[in-house]
Amino acid sequence: MPERHQHHGQDRDFSAELVRILPHLRAFARGLCGSADLADDLVQEAASKAWAARNRFEPGTSLKAWTFTILRNHFLNEIRKYRREINLGDDTTHLNLAERPKQEDQLHLNDLELALQKLPDDRREALLLVGASGFSYEEAAEVCGVALGTMKSRVSRARVALADIMRTSQQ
Repeated sequence: MPERHQHHGQDRDFSAELVRILPHLRAFARGLCGSADLADDLVQEAASKAWAARNRFEPGTSLKAWTFTILRNHFLNEIRKYRREINLGDDTTHLNLAERPKQEDQLHLNDLELALQKLPDDRREALLLVGASGFSYEEAAEVCGVALGTMKSRVSRARVALADIMRTSQQ
């Protein structure tokens, strides 16, 4: 009987930590796709997947990094599905297929959010993970499944591009 109580306590701890991470997941999702509605859908799906797979989470590792990876993978799978649906195939070099804010929504987005959406997906994602979500370069590289040097390069290039976009938008 004690094992059942221990399992229940682990579920409660996992749930509490997952709830604490939700605002961070939502900010990351919003930055990835540029749409509040789509971000909410991504977070809901990622949280559901994380809860369903909670027995595969390794205690002592970062639940935040683990859930961000789940959200990112779901987002990328949705883009691939969208590409197939519109018959683009995978030979496209770069298309930003994230849903764009509607005209009336743009009034609510600040200049930084609009500038972020102009970055290539991989650089925006890198900047969101390291700059906005507080991950180390190592953690962000792990979330994205890339080498540490690749992540550092993406963040550096994203910062330069973002500064250029912000400078030109203010002129």
